[in-house]
Amino acid sequence: MTTEAPPLGFWAIASARPDHVALIDVDETPVSAAALERDANQLVHGLRAIGLQPGDAVAMLLPNSREVFELYLAVLQAGFYLVPINWHLVGPEIAYIVRDCEAKVLVAHARFGDAARAAVDELADPPAWYAVGGEIAGFQPYTELKSGQPTTPPPDRTAGLVMNYTSGTTGHPKGIRRPLPGVSPDAAAPGLGGMLLLFGLGAFDDNVHIVGSPLYHTAVLVFAGGALHLGHTAAVMDKWTPEDMLRLIEKHRVTNSHMVPTQFHRLLQLPDDIKSRYDVSSLRHMIHAAAPCPVEIKQRMIEWWGPVIDEYYAASEGGGTLVRADEWLTKPGTVGYPWPISEVVVLDDDGKELGPNETGTVYMHMGTGDFEYFKDRDKTERSRHGKFFTVGDIGYLDDDGWLFLCDRKADMIISGGANIYPAEIESVLLTHPAVGDVAVFGIPHDDWGEEVKAVIEPAPGYVGDDELAAELLAWSADKLAKYKTPRTIDFIDEIPRDPNGKLYKRRLRDPYWEGRERQI
Repeated sequence: MTTEAPPLGFWAIASARPDHVALIDVDETPVSAAALERDANQLVHGLRAIGLQPGDAVAMLLPNSREVFELYLAVLQAGFYLVPINWHLVGPEIAYIVRDCEAKVLVAHARFGDAARAAVDELADPPAWYAVGGEIAGFQPYTELKSGQPTTPPPDRTAGLVMNYTSGTTGHPKGIRRPLPGVSPDAAAPGLGGMLLLFGLGAFDDNVHIVGSPLYHTAVLVFAGGALHLGHTAAVMDKWTPEDMLRLIEKHRVTNSHMVPTQFHRLLQLPDDIKSRYDVSSLRHMIHAAAPCPVEIKQRMIEWWGPVIDEYYAASEGGGTLVRADEWLTKPGTVGYPWPISEVVVLDDDGKELGPNETGTVYMHMGTGDFEYFKDRDKTERSRHGKFFTVGDIGYLDDDGWLFLCDRKADMIISGGANIYPAEIESVLLTHPAVGDVAVFGIPHDDWGEEVKAVIEPAPGYVGDDELAAELLAWSADKLAKYKTPRTIDFIDEIPRDPNGKLYKRRLRDPYWEGRERQI
């Protein structure tokens, strides 16, 4: 007797197993696959009714919630692009992304209403805008998009994509855009669970995926969406706290998640009696990325949770490598071995491939298709060497082909898993009359990995003291997202630059990292 294969892809699951619990919402309300499909179908009909066509973009400024998944599933079957926006951003930053992606619709939560309203006010030709979770001045209720629309599948279904924005060294966020696949969503959906499959997680099998990080992050939505397409239940947290995660792991018998090292650090800081209070024996694969994880932190997590702490290395642009816990224990510090669909090489500054244990720039190629930085062909080409691309990380492959990261060629700061680009912060600070020159970089932070430090050369007539530092930080509050704003400011007589104006940032940065094993 043969066992029938489980359905793969959300729409096949909703049809075959309509009562399957697809989501546990932030208030712990279960949502069936059938109910989620009906809402997503209504959204497609509603978006088409206001004129959206395949290739159009829908921007969202939402906390973790059911509505994120409704939009995700609507876009994926209508040929639209979904553009998640980091809700820490302020009005002008949000407006830039909405304008750049040419969004036809913006859906925002009332929790972020002031920033959303400010963004719309910045736009000469704003999109249609809708509010979730309460009123935002001038916004229509999100429910209007679904009201009166049929719950049946829309005609002419075609696969859409998520288009994430990642900052660049120019300080302007860039959309990572891939061509629409031109196939039905049912054909595309099974492949969207690929990241979970790489770690040995199969369809259904009582799997529960806990969503503890913001869904505007590329990987968080990739993994959570993949869970839906494999028949895992996605248990969604609005705001992550370490003990609440442990509570939900025990209550829902969680098996997998996507995490960042900062969360491990916070979990390990809990008192022993709290750590031992909750049953975590259901865990199978707790996958982390987004920032370097100190070897000691990972070892302690494996001692507590068992050999379930897996890791991968990739970027929004593609990937990548992976390493399971048992493999990592034989090669502590590695970020993994190339995926079956990927190639990883290390090149020197002349583009020559380096041998084992030789340090250079890490390049990757993923066989599932290419990307472009939307409206920035120059940046796209600069990131490539032949078929390979890089995000500027430096590392080496060992004798067995396992990748180790050493440093970062670019100046990007990673704080709590969030990517922060100094050039954007420097450009804002330089507009203050008291700032003659400035360098921004990451310095060690035991909890977040790195924090933002600004070193400023005061303009003539100004004195670099605590009063000026406080003034600059207060002045930055409505110009930079909180997580981008420098935590501290130091002053220096002269910022070191070469005769051509190139900043010697390492001269400023290195003293803060003395005695540290890694420089990222």
